[in-house]
Amino acid sequence: MRLFQISGLNRSYRPRLARLTRDCATFDAAMRAFADDRYIAVHFLKPVIERSPDAFFANGDDDFAQRLWAKEHGMRDGATLDDIALAQIEEHRTEVFYNLDPVAFGDSFIERLPGSVKRTVAWRAAPSRNAAFLKHDIIVNNFPSLLEGYRAQGARTEYFFPAHDPEMDRYAAIADRPVDVVFFGTFSRHHQNRVAMLESVARLRDRLAVVLHLDISRFTRLAETPLGWAGPLRKHRRSRDIRATASGPIYGRDLLAALGNAKIVVNGAIDMSSRDRGNMRVWEALGCGTLLLSDTGHYPPGLTDGEQYVGYRDPRDVPDIIAALIADDERRKAIAAEGHRTISTRYSKDIQWHRFQEIVS
Repeated sequence: MRLFQISGLNRSYRPRLARLTRDCATFDAAMRAFADDRYIAVHFLKPVIERSPDAFFANGDDDFAQRLWAKEHGMRDGATLDDIALAQIEEHRTEVFYNLDPVAFGDSFIERLPGSVKRTVAWRAAPSRNAAFLKHDIIVNNFPSLLEGYRAQGARTEYFFPAHDPEMDRYAAIADRPVDVVFFGTFSRHHQNRVAMLESVARLRDRLAVVLHLDISRFTRLAETPLGWAGPLRKHRRSRDIRATASGPIYGRDLLAALGNAKIVVNGAIDMSSRDRGNMRVWEALGCGTLLLSDTGHYPPGLTDGEQYVGYRDPRDVPDIIAALIADDERRKAIAAEGHRTISTRYSKDIQWHRFQEIVS
């Protein structure tokens, strides 16, 4: 199988990637620097991880790396990023196209794929009404309610999942973890359940080492300037406790290192996810051997409350649960170890790749 996997970059990750690749003179060097940072590596399929000659990976919206490839292959300077990605697919003689960014590379892109492509698969783990990417042969994710929604729009869907990145094992082995509680993710007043959880955690800052790595919106930035202290922007301002514990967003190996230095990572689904659970933080936290404290719901098979993670029903309960876990070192470490064992075996890269082959066959 000749596999082409394409993805896109989070806006907040771009400055970090620019620093990592600024001295790279070739496309291959830029992609090696990106791959070594392990950003979204839980989504890399095994042939991509192993740099198989039958596999090709590109960030389709990475202007720097993509234009390095275009220059190396004699493309005109004015080529669009879509044109470059299509040229890569054609040169690679791709048979299976796996799209992690179907909003950016949607139906109009699919219609231009070369004839070598026999199967198209799109990962989409968010609701999209009247989606403009349903011409993919298969839509995949690990949220059954979202898959049901895409089936209702006429798409073929299959349950698929991220997988443990073996590079996380070095962080799981860290024994000395000076940070008591850590959180990574977006802060938005639209995600009320998550905000309530973060506010309850931030109030522990006088008793525990708490760090919240928050990616905030433009409205929140404005709300926390003198211009935003009055008027409609006020609702986007973070509480004093959250502001006191907040740091900026982190990605790649910095995120993995922060997980490896933390005893507990708190997680909260955003409001669109119904009762399904299994966001990126689940895979990253368990992969790095950190105790996952997350809101209750329907988790991927093999992940059970009290065994591989600890669940909470009400954000107001979180401080007491954290205090109990910090006090009970043995229980906390046992659950964290079982979470790591389960995610690294039941959701290994081998098993993920086998499932992908089943889907496309």
